[in-house]
Amino acid sequence: MIEFIPLFMFLAVCLVLMFGYPVAYSLAGTALLFAGGGILTGYFDPSFLTALPNRVFGTITNTTLIAVPLFVMMGIMLEKSRVAEELLGNMAALFGQLRGGLAISVVIVGALLAASTGIVGATVVTMGLMSLPTMLKRGYDPALATGVICATGTLGQIIPPSIALVLLGDILSTAYQQAQLSMGIFNPKIVSVGDLFIGALVPGLILVLLYILYILVYVKLKPEAAPIAEDQEIPPLSKIMAGLIPPVLLIVAVLGSILVGAATPTEAAGVGALGATLLAALKGELNIARLQEVGKSTLQVTSMVFMILLGAAVFSLVFRGFGGEDTIHHFLQQMPGGVIGATAIVMLVIFLLGFILDFIEITFVVVPIVGPILLAMGVDPIWLGIMIAINLQTSFLTPPFGFALFYLRGVAPSTVKTSDIYRGVIPFVFIQLLLLAIIAQWPVLVTGLPAMLK
Repeated sequence: MIEFIPLFMFLAVCLVLMFGYPVAYSLAGTALLFAGGGILTGYFDPSFLTALPNRVFGTITNTTLIAVPLFVMMGIMLEKSRVAEELLGNMAALFGQLRGGLAISVVIVGALLAASTGIVGATVVTMGLMSLPTMLKRGYDPALATGVICATGTLGQIIPPSIALVLLGDILSTAYQQAQLSMGIFNPKIVSVGDLFIGALVPGLILVLLYILYILVYVKLKPEAAPIAEDQEIPPLSKIMAGLIPPVLLIVAVLGSILVGAATPTEAAGVGALGATLLAALKGELNIARLQEVGKSTLQVTSMVFMILLGAAVFSLVFRGFGGEDTIHHFLQQMPGGVIGATAIVMLVIFLLGFILDFIEITFVVVPIVGPILLAMGVDPIWLGIMIAINLQTSFLTPPFGFALFYLRGVAPSTVKTSDIYRGVIPFVFIQLLLLAIIAQWPVLVTGLPAMLK
């Protein structure tokens, strides 16, 4: 009976979350209820809970996680300073004579935003407000327009600096240390967030190219879905460069400092936050009211992330107390195909959970459970982190709870049907799954660049 309790506990959390209760309180509350029942029935050792204060303290004092509020502030500051708006206008004009050019410009600008903000909600809402009305006015198929905007918005999950990679790096580092200790290695290595950032560069670029290739093929087969803007004037090169150079310089400052080893991801996040503030000042968009607005939004997002972290710490502790980790370990080891079969089933579970749970919930609940097991079986930690990140990226697009769909629905005009949005994102989900298959077949696409730079 006891071996089924972790499964019931996991299902109970999913059920509570589907009812719409706050994630942090759902994780911690469900875990404590099961722990209380387990103590009364003798199935749970209350001494497990004595480790909770150390876990909470370790989370709050973790220097790696300082990057979260800094990257959030950087993204929100860029959103409020209208850098993206100017960049999109110039790119749209540049590609205006190409069929599907506006959609391609959305992908390119979205990729640049992802590399300078890393916040999915901000990118989807910004691109939805700026580009969707223009695309619809020019006669674009609503499914193509909404699908491109939603999918482009999720690039912030995989293109560094990504908050998802910061969180994954911290959790995988702990999981990697646990895996090494279980194998008798008492001087364990860690997984740095910087390695994940570097490992994500090539897959991120491949994904952008796959998006553009899909758009070109789609409009070739269905020209009426993306009419050419005949009256579009190409702006002068100086105007295009004026809108392009500032965000590119910021990207180079943040990622370049990590790549050359001049700064840790946390230090680079500080550079990014300062750089975004300076850009806003240069554009005349910086004032006391704007700083208050950015500070409040940063505090809200950061508080949400850390509350979920603490709730997940309680959940994982109780889950282990019921022997859940041993149960999962035994199950994965019995999978046919060995490490390949175990990795495949974990990826499938994460993909299916993406239909009902947010990426933060999956990261904090599932990864600490399966991470140590897969890493102990010999899986490369950087490769595993990028595979999970791309898999989690699909959770933003998969109905019914894809957050990118909700974000766009909130800013899309009433003439756009929800079914159009759902229809538009399905091809991009398959593109992301195709990228997973490509990386699974050629892991060097992830591991090659970090190894080369080391």
